[in-house]
Order: sequence, then C-alpha cells, then structure tokens
Amino acid sequence: MRKKYVAGNWKMNLSPAEASQLFDEINAIKVENVHVLAFPPAVYLLDLSRKSTQVGVGIQNFYPEEKGAFTGEISISQAIACGASYALVGHSERRALFNETHGFLKQKVNACLLHGITPVFCCGEPIEIRQKNEHISFVKNQVEESIFHLSEAEIEKCVIAYEPVWAIGTGLTATSEQAEEMHLEIRSWFAAKYSSEVAEKISILYGGSCNATNAKELFSCPNVDGGLIGGASLNKESFEAIIHSF
Repeated sequence: MRKKYVAGNWKMNLSPAEASQLFDEINAIKVENVHVLAFPPAVYLLDLSRKSTQVGVGIQNFYPEEKGAFTGEISISQAIACGASYALVGHSERRALFNETHGFLKQKVNACLLHGITPVFCCGEPIEIRQKNEHISFVKNQVEESIFHLSEAEIEKCVIAYEPVWAIGTGLTATSEQAEEMHLEIRSWFAAKYSSEVAEKISILYGGSCNATNAKELFSCPNVDGGLIGGASLNKESFEAIIHSF
C-alpha cells in the first residue's frame, strides 16, 4: 500500500517564534495513517527536529557537494546533522528563480540517496506549456532527465510531487480530473521504465494550490497520495483540515 503524505513547504516565511509555535501545533495533531512533513527555513531545522515526535522534518534546498568553497550553501550531510530526513528537489521556484537544471537536480537526487535521505522530487509545467497541450511530454522530460537513471531499489525510496505551476498562486485551480490525469500518467512512466509493482509503491503528491476546501476531492483520486502544501501549511487549522482529508 502506498504511503500517504501531507507535506508543508513553509518557504521563506515565519519568525523563529512563529515557526516554533506552528510546529508545536502541528506536532500535536492527532494523525492516523498519514506521514506529516514540514519543510521550514533551514535556520529552524535543528530546533524543530529536536521537538518532533511525529512530524518528519525536511530541508527546502541544499548543494549536492559534500563540502567546499560554496559560500552560502548547505550540504545534505549538514542538513541531516540538523535533523532533516527529507529534502525537496526540483521545486518550481528553484527551477524558475535559481535556474536549476535537469542535470543539477540529478546530482541532488543522487546526493540524497547516497546519504539515506528521502528526496521529494517536484515536477510540473507552466501555463504556456499547458495551453499548448505539451504538459505530458514536458513533465515526462523532467522525470526522465533527473531520476530515470536510478535503480529500482533507489526509485522506490523517492517521493514525487506534481506541481502544475500554472495553478500555484495564480487564482487558477486544477480540477481533480486534471490532477488525476497527470498522476496516472506519471505512474505509467514508472511502470514502463521499471515495473507495475514498482510504480504502485511510489507515492505521488499533488502540489498545485491544495487547500482545506479542495483537499478531500483531490485525495479521493486513485493516484493522488497526498499533497505538497504551500500557503495553507502556514495555518494550523487549514493544515489540520488537509491532514484529515483522507
């Protein structure tokens, strides 16, 4: 049975006091059969991970080299030492704002697996690609270029997050039918590359403006295994409602 996840990406938000309070509130939510994750700003990782009793803590970004002259960067081993057990890789903002390429993301995935940390690999298309009906080939290329070099054992250690970039903070919303279409398509690529058994083990999360209002409908889709939540994860009540949407 595929694991269910609700992951909160806090992005560059919250003061230390706000982050601590929100984490305590989330950590106290009664959870059954759902893996709850928090991706806070890296400066909060150590303090929050030390308080966690049920929430998995992850890092939003890292540099794939082990150490060296990379001013301002954080290595995956440093993130692990601060309590991270998950890492976001390929988030749409990292691709668009920081020009992270398929090859660079491949290095980051490799670094995660080398150090025993779970990569949450993000993929998705912008509005101009969706409008040209090229979204399937666009996202497939992202997946093929950055993670299809992995072995079966390695790919089973990954979590996938599909982000329709056009539905993030734009006022546009993907329907549950559009979400399921893409999740089913993504799963079919893993079945063709590896096997149907492998494909059925991989959790695929939805990351396009999932909130307390639409989470239940989205999570009812057969191939949607949870959500990568942005703004709605910054509020305990909305995040709790999403967690309880399964």
